[in-house]
Amino acid sequence: MDEEFEQFVHAGLARWSRVAFLLTGDHHAAEDLLQNALFKLSLQWRRVRVETPDAYLRKIMYHEHVSLWRRSHHLRRERSTDTLPEPGAARDHAADTVRRLLLRQALEKLTRKQRAVIVLRYFEDLSEADAAEALGVSTGTVKSQTSAALAKLREVAPELHVLVGRAREAWA
Repeated sequence: MDEEFEQFVHAGLARWSRVAFLLTGDHHAAEDLLQNALFKLSLQWRRVRVETPDAYLRKIMYHEHVSLWRRSHHLRRERSTDTLPEPGAARDHAADTVRRLLLRQALEKLTRKQRAVIVLRYFEDLSEADAAEALGVSTGTVKSQTSAALAKLREVAPELHVLVGRAREAWA
């Protein structure tokens, strides 16, 4: 394997694992998603490494995620887990656990596209244009999916607003 590719994977593995988990809601599915995406990236590495490998991997992951869902959404339902993978020690384990559980439950109530847009826009902090490019949709679709997802989150988990505010204060 190419040494540059190994370094790229090692440097971003924790981050990409969290993204995959946020998309799938399941540790095993997240591992499979990330493994498949990294394999596809490895096949194109010589061409991609001079461009932007993060953007390319992101696009592979989101397309693979939607593609897998389309093939299997009638066959099986997502299963939730009790923990999210996070690096480092948390300041308040109880509050972090409550926040993660509420967030996970809220994200499970979104459609796949809504969840993908929320992860791209707010976890990865991408612009609307960059999120649209990663998903292969228009900026208008990103805007409408974001609006629908945020409305749904406000409806199903109004307590998240309070918890997110408290987390920001604790981390500031």
